[in-house]
Amino acid sequence: MEKEQKVEGERAAAAAAAKQRWVIGVGFWVQGFRLFPWLGVNFFLKDAMGVPSSSLQILQASATLPMVAKPLLGLLSDAVPIRGCRRLPYVAIGALLQAVSWLGIALWPSLSLPVLTIFLLLSNFGASICEVANDAIVAEAGKQATSSSGGQLQSFACMFGASAGALGNLLGGIALSYFSPKLMFLFFAIILVLQFFTTVAIPERSLKLPKASTNTSVISSIRKQTKELSCALCMPEIFWSIIWFSVSYAAIPFLLGTMFFYQTEVLRLDSSIIGLSKVFGQVALLAWSMAYNKCFKTTSARKVLSALQFITAVVMLSDVLFVQGVYRKVGISDSLYTIVFSGLLEGLMFFKVLPFSVLIASLCPSGCEGSVMAFVMSALALSIIISGYLGVALAEFMGVSGDDFSALPVCLLIEAACTMLPLICSSWIKERKGKEKKEE
Repeated sequence: MEKEQKVEGERAAAAAAAKQRWVIGVGFWVQGFRLFPWLGVNFFLKDAMGVPSSSLQILQASATLPMVAKPLLGLLSDAVPIRGCRRLPYVAIGALLQAVSWLGIALWPSLSLPVLTIFLLLSNFGASICEVANDAIVAEAGKQATSSSGGQLQSFACMFGASAGALGNLLGGIALSYFSPKLMFLFFAIILVLQFFTTVAIPERSLKLPKASTNTSVISSIRKQTKELSCALCMPEIFWSIIWFSVSYAAIPFLLGTMFFYQTEVLRLDSSIIGLSKVFGQVALLAWSMAYNKCFKTTSARKVLSALQFITAVVMLSDVLFVQGVYRKVGISDSLYTIVFSGLLEGLMFFKVLPFSVLIASLCPSGCEGSVMAFVMSALALSIIISGYLGVALAEFMGVSGDDFSALPVCLLIEAACTMLPLICSSWIKERKGKEKKEE
């Protein structure tokens, strides 16, 4: 009898794990595929609305402002269940908000820049809700995994997101050659509607996640989660690691919008090349997810993160040679360099997210996984916004504009130098050796 119960329990656990992976895969795939409409947004802003390079990068950075609200959304997800569920209802709400925003962009007549900005903010607000819930599912399910499989769910989620991003950029680059960006927005809205109905149809209890407490009020539950989040963030190993992670992005004056204009206006590269460049970045991210899971998940997080920061700076230095035409002189075409190295740089900017997520998930106290991971992603979003604004400020200060790129090599040198700065304080990345002792 006991043997039958054990076998039945193992079957139930295996079924729950399979459903967890399915939900995580779908959630991260749809969020990764967001790069499909966003590639259309860049060309729509530049070509259809005539937005200059500085305004384009400011809008790109500002549109991610809703991502900064992730800690609040994480608290709500942890503390305020909807019909007894804490994760899937939030995924459904986020998918619905995104669907509404992209439908609005696709169907709104005579779309103006302020209206477009509002819809993009709404889209990213919905995306932030989805990402908070999905990250919490990964963290909670990862806690249930054995120590030998630690980090596998994070790698699995990253691989699905990266593969979807690669597909989205590939299809986006092709679609822009044949269809208007608004048709791309409409297509993605349909995918979000399908995600909404699929998520609503799945009972959360089948995922075997930790259940929400039903004995406390919403206010007391929020207070409890806030206290737990504060305690977790005050842990030195979490606090200093998040500080380093944030600085490693915020210190970089990233010139993404400027390089986009340089590639399309000066080099006259078409949308398919830009799309393939982003595909290469996502493929590199996918390959990194697989390599990390197989080779690097047992390596010190400090070593991995520092190495990635250094490699990112080296690729940025390569961009200096690119804009000066050095690679063109040795037979490497602008198209090939843009596809490989520019794509790799965009991917490298997010290589650190996987090992850092694994590190934080291993240090995070049980019960506030959603809140802590949401805080980390919020810190990342805010750092990227600061990075984007610094990039605009640097380009303006150096006189780089849509018509004058003569000072771009100097800007890229400054960008690479700033990327090296966080290596000085890599000791902030903490890996608590006493964690196992405390658990014992």
